[in-house]
Amino acid sequence: MAASSAPLTLYHGLVQPEWIDYNGHMMDGYYLVAFAFATDALLQYLGFGEAYRAQTGCTIYTAEAHINFLREAKAGAPLIYNSLLLGADAKRLHIFHTMHHAHENHIIASTEQMWLHVNQHTMRVEPMPAELLARAQAIVAAQAELPRPPQIGRRISMPETVKP
Repeated sequence: MAASSAPLTLYHGLVQPEWIDYNGHMMDGYYLVAFAFATDALLQYLGFGEAYRAQTGCTIYTAEAHINFLREAKAGAPLIYNSLLLGADAKRLHIFHTMHHAHENHIIASTEQMWLHVNQHTMRVEPMPAELLARAQAIVAAQAELPRPPQIGRRISMPETVKP
């Protein structure tokens, strides 16, 4: 597998009717559910899918996730996801997904996540196999020159308020 310098587009989906809230658009929690499908596709692509877990007893856990809600998503909206692999070391993968409206091509939401390679027998974070780490690092290197979305590396904070 040659590492692509483009964002990876590995999953397409639809906003499900049961994901819609009383405001008529996708409920907050379902954004992460929708991103989970893109995550599964990326993990499969990287070699960390269900077969890997069954064979090794190891898998990937999400340690942290930040979501930016940029536009509304309505029931039935066609979604397409782009994925960037921002970093990879022996025990961690740092990723970024964007969720786009497939026909109108605007970004609906994004998520930045830190994943850990976990041995499910010991419940400890352990190094991933060298060949899978090399594959991930090749993608990181290939995508390194792509423009970085402004949502990457953000944190939640409030500016200091001025006291009277």
